[in-house]
Amino acid sequence: MVRIGVLNNLRAGRGSRDAARVRDLLNSRPDVFSIYTDRTSDLGPAITELLQREIDVLVIHGGDGTVQCALTELLCDPARPSLPAVAPLRGGRTNMTSTDLGADRDPARGLARLLAAADAGRLEPLAIARPVLRVRSARREVDQYGMFFGAGLIYRAVRLVHRAFSGRNQGTLGAGLVTGALVAKAVFHPTSGILTPDKCQVRGDGRDLSDSELYLLISTTLEKLFLRMDPFWGRGAGDVRLTALASRAHRIALAAPGILSGRAPRWLAPERGYVSERLERAELRISCGFTVDGELFAPEPEEAIELSADRRIAFLRA
Repeated sequence: MVRIGVLNNLRAGRGSRDAARVRDLLNSRPDVFSIYTDRTSDLGPAITELLQREIDVLVIHGGDGTVQCALTELLCDPARPSLPAVAPLRGGRTNMTSTDLGADRDPARGLARLLAAADAGRLEPLAIARPVLRVRSARREVDQYGMFFGAGLIYRAVRLVHRAFSGRNQGTLGAGLVTGALVAKAVFHPTSGILTPDKCQVRGDGRDLSDSELYLLISTTLEKLFLRMDPFWGRGAGDVRLTALASRAHRIALAAPGILSGRAPRWLAPERGYVSERLERAELRISCGFTVDGELFAPEPEEAIELSADRRIAFLRA
């Protein structure tokens, strides 16, 4: 028998109707362990309690931030003997990870499909193994684990979305509108406000990649970002996908559509302000804030950050 635990983050931001349908389904399944949280500080203890029940599958009813917290809790102890499979539902304001994994738009329907597969002993067709991004800094108490990292402009853009939009509009709609506006504004190479360039040194697998002022730096182990964007065109064998855009980048207006759609123009090159790589390890030195899956981390002066992806999680498509 597959032991399933469900973490329900009531602050994740999806509508109360979706949450009620998930709750009704769980109420009909006394064999499924379920915990409800309404404070961020409760997430860690809730995950610990579920793990103590020796669950085989951890279902996460929340958004990207809830998934990030769960991954950090699961992977922060390298001595943990085994890990459950992780099944994220699309239950938050932003659901970039669960969407990339192919989760159902309806979290209750996705959960019902997962439970039916478990009952039938057919979870294997839903399994997807993915590397997880590790963000390590000596300035932070613990390593953070997630699927997306963004520094500088991305950090400020996430803060702007949180301030300018409310409720579910903080999700794909808000992020899409802000991204479009910032790309349009970057064409004119501004040097103030949210598009203030950030000094950033970037090394990848022992090579110097950039030592200039950047508009943005992003990294992921996902295949697609929100709105199915794929702004990574670098080749290589590493799992850390990284793209950096310098403030001096040439012809941004011409390059942007191809970059966002995953069909970057062939003329993009580091000497023209565009860097994209697939790496085993990236080393950054920044003084700007950063985000991991939408969770914000305040700036630290001359902070050295290491990005790697040496841990893998067995995800389940819900």
